[in-house]
Amino acid sequence: MSRIGVFVCHCGENISRTVDVERVAAEAARLPGVAYATDYKYMCSDPGQNLLKNAVTEHRLDGIVVAACSPRMHEKTFRNAAKSAGLNPFLCEMANIREHCSWVHEDRDEATAKASDIVAMMVARVKKDKRLVPITVPVTKRSLVIGGGIAGIQAALDIADAGHQVVLVEREPSIGGHMAQLSETFPTLDCSQCIMTPKMVDVANHPNITLHTYSEIEAVDGYIGNFQITVRKKARSVIEEKCTGCGVCSAKCPQKKIPNTFDKNLGTRPAIYVPFPQAVPNTPVIDRANCTWFKTGKCGVCQKVCGPGAINYEQEDQLIVEPVGAIVVATGFELYSITEKPKGSPIKGYGEFGHGTIPDVIDGLTFERLASASGPTGGKILRPSDGKEPKQVVFVQCVGSRAREKGISYCSKICCMYTAKHTMLYKHKIHDGQAYVFFMDARTPGKSYDEFWRRAVEEEEAVYIRGMVSRLYQKGDKVVVMGSDISVGVQVEIEADLVVLATAVQPRAGADTLAQKLGISYDSYHFYSEAHAKLKPVECATAGIYLAGACQGPKDIPDTVSQASAAAAKVMTLFAKDELEREPIVAKVNEKNCVACLYCKKVCPYGAVEEKEIRDRQGNLIRVVAYVNPGVCGGCGTCQASCPSKSVELDGYTDEQIMAMIEAL
Repeated sequence: MSRIGVFVCHCGENISRTVDVERVAAEAARLPGVAYATDYKYMCSDPGQNLLKNAVTEHRLDGIVVAACSPRMHEKTFRNAAKSAGLNPFLCEMANIREHCSWVHEDRDEATAKASDIVAMMVARVKKDKRLVPITVPVTKRSLVIGGGIAGIQAALDIADAGHQVVLVEREPSIGGHMAQLSETFPTLDCSQCIMTPKMVDVANHPNITLHTYSEIEAVDGYIGNFQITVRKKARSVIEEKCTGCGVCSAKCPQKKIPNTFDKNLGTRPAIYVPFPQAVPNTPVIDRANCTWFKTGKCGVCQKVCGPGAINYEQEDQLIVEPVGAIVVATGFELYSITEKPKGSPIKGYGEFGHGTIPDVIDGLTFERLASASGPTGGKILRPSDGKEPKQVVFVQCVGSRAREKGISYCSKICCMYTAKHTMLYKHKIHDGQAYVFFMDARTPGKSYDEFWRRAVEEEEAVYIRGMVSRLYQKGDKVVVMGSDISVGVQVEIEADLVVLATAVQPRAGADTLAQKLGISYDSYHFYSEAHAKLKPVECATAGIYLAGACQGPKDIPDTVSQASAAAAKVMTLFAKDELEREPIVAKVNEKNCVACLYCKKVCPYGAVEEKEIRDRQGNLIRVVAYVNPGVCGGCGTCQASCPSKSVELDGYTDEQIMAMIEAL
């Protein structure tokens, strides 16, 4: 005979406001097998947990049901309390009467009746729970960081400084990301390169960091503690071990008029190039699409002038397998490409504001390259069309962002601040110039951010116009910007020399493909999703994979660095033990009934199902069945739901338990 305890939580007023918790506890006490039932205001508090522990001992309970919030919130808390009271923690179940009941109903009687039904179902289920033992898996104390921007660099350095090996993979020829393109950073106006370059050099010289640039993730296998990562190292056509970074090959390359994407196509570069002077590694790469040798089979100047003999036109992509125990994803962001709609993009609103057709209409990152001392103009702000100093510059905020009709409803978060910074940089470089900003509202949530924004308005004399731009067209060498100032209700028309658009922040192209390889979820914009917005902001639902930076959503540099260090701390916590304990809620195959259709293998999102050969004593193959690797299984139950022969069952969610729950209604 079972002796079940039922503990009903008020959750302050979250539950008790809608549900009569005393009545739920009283009705639970009358259920068959329930030896004790009570209610308490905060069951997750220390007194609440002590109440549970004492009840287990005093009433010799062999199973407990906590009727409270979602299991995602406090299941671990109550299982630990049950364990400390001497009860197997997997004989503790939670009845979610908050999210599933009090938060979604208004009628108190109906909500109370539903809560009682949920509790009755969980009592029926816990009666058939088995004593389970956590699964232990060995941990490979080596991590992978994907992305070499400030987030990836910070995470890699933190993990490496803790004494663990790190593999850093960056798809561009150099690490640095967008921060390497910036001029100054808000709110302190520090030189971006001065902050970034030492960290890049630290990564290159750190004995615990293996750097793979110009590389991409080809495949991801395994599970938390034991991932196998296949990295595709693309052919540079330059042997890194031989290259001295002298730069003679780039200087002698006859093909020098290729648009420089690092400078937002404002300048040109040769076919063999280093992305920017501070690049790490300082090893050139041959742009095969534009190299005369690869196009015609002629030229070969770089090979002839290379003293160390580092040029290798025959070099091919390499596939490198890296065993790691944890993964930090830090793939960053890119700006909304307003010029042309990418193929298959659901985002509308392309081709607006003359971007791509009027040369003096640029985006924020292009302005950064103009203002940067390492940029194509040496830090002078000049018009792309004729190289003249712009005397009137119009900045337009919220281009793409917060525009549901165009497909992007979110705020890009950083535009208000970097536009304020741009007005300051412009004023510092062109003292007699005038900056105008079209904006809807100023969002400045951060330390010293509001003061910085006010400084742009009050000291640097930027004119902020509350309203949107309605029309923008070219008139001679001017760009006419028409809009309205809704604060005073007048139409505004400005003949600008330069227009800068604060375009929306988006995930990197290919973010969805990488997510599918990693087995992590993403939202409709392809930003990666955290496991829990408040309690697990850097963890993915897939164990062992962590998020850092703008791949999760728009972020400024301080938030990005903070999250990168938080992700690194999670990795170090994982590596603190030689073995990892996992919950034993995993699927098991009844080999007698399995017909080896392997449909479970097709639907498993974790890749946990394998083929298992059953042989006789002589080694002859008898048949093949499905096998679930418990170290990989995520306990989602998809295999159980899809198995046509009903040969798969998930511990804690067996058919017998499900039927018992239904019969309890």
